[in-house]
This record gives sequence, structure tokens and C-alpha cells, in this order.
Amino acid sequence: MATPTTLEPKVGCISTAAQILGNKWTAQILRDLADCSQRFCSLEKSVEGINPRILSQRLNQLEESGVVSKSDNGYSLTDKGRELIPVLEQMAQWGAKYC
Repeated sequence: MATPTTLEPKVGCISTAAQILGNKWTAQILRDLADCSQRFCSLEKSVEGINPRILSQRLNQLEESGVVSKSDNGYSLTDKGRELIPVLEQMAQWGAKYC
């Protein structure tokens, strides 16, 4: 059984975050929703290389996780989703340093 550490004071927290951010394309979708709501077709264009079926699946998963909400205006981040922005910013900084 895993024990808490200074990095993860409550076991399972990293796993919970990885379940959301660990899927291919999810970080890019969240990146593109960070500034404003977007319609499906706009996301399909901005997340280059994603096929519509996968985009639909990812958006459904993000909705079920409470990270994204869907309205008549398209998809947008919830408060929970906006709290992931600093994580994405750190990922971007790390990527810029090592890519």
C-alpha cells in the first residue's frame, strides 16, 4: 500500500489528475479553451491532427469530469477546469526548456 509523501500528501491525487490530463489531446483541448469558449468545429481546427470522433470522446470525458461545460455557445472551462491552467502553464514551461 502506498504511503503519503511530500509530493503527494494524499495518495491517489496524482492518479486523479493523470486520469484527466493523461489522455492524448486533452491538454491541447484545455489549452484552446483557456481563453474563451469554442465551438466543436473551432476546436477541431485548433487541435491539429485530432479526428472528430476522438475530439467528441475527449470533450465528453472532460464534461463528465466536470472540467468542461457545454452550452449553446460551445464548450468552455468550468471553475474546476480553470484551476488546471497553472498545471498546463508549468507543463508548457517544462516543455519549452527541454524541447
